Amino acid sequence: MEAVAKLRNYPTSPRRMRLLADEIRGVDVEKALALLQHHPQRGSSTPLYKLLKSAVNNWEQKNEGQSAADAGLVVKTIYVDGARTLKRMLPAPQGRAYRLRKRSNHVTIVVDVKPTEEEKGKKAKAKAEKK
Repeated sequence: MEAVAKLRNYPTSPRRMRLLADEIRGVDVEKALALLQHHPQRGSSTPLYKLLKSAVNNWEQKNEGQSAADAGLVVKTIYVDGARTLKRMLPAPQGRAYRLRKRSNHVTIVVDVKPTEEEKGKKAKAKAEKK
C-alpha cells in the first residue's frame, strides 16, 4: 500500500528541485535518504529529505505493525510542479526596471513496497490478455 507526502509552495525554482528529484526516483528509501542527507546542494536537499521522511512515516501509519526498514520501501514516483511566482522589479539603467521572477514549487512523493517478481509477472500477463 503506497503513501503520499506533498510539499507546497517551497521557494526554490522547479528546475533546481527537479535535478534532485531525478536522482532519487526509483531508488530504495534508505539509499535516497543517505543521498539527500549528504548532497552538496544543501538548500534544496534538506526539504526533500524531510518530505521523504514524512512519506515513510505516512506509510508506517497506514501499515500498522510493519516497519519501513523491513518492508524495503522504494520511491515509486516523485514529481515537481511549478507553484506561484512572485514578480518583483529590479532597477535597471536609464530609469528602466527589469522583472525579477522569484519561483517556487510543489513536490509530491509516493513511496511503496518494491514489487516482487511474481507481481511483475501477473501484471505482464494481465496486460497481454487485454490485447
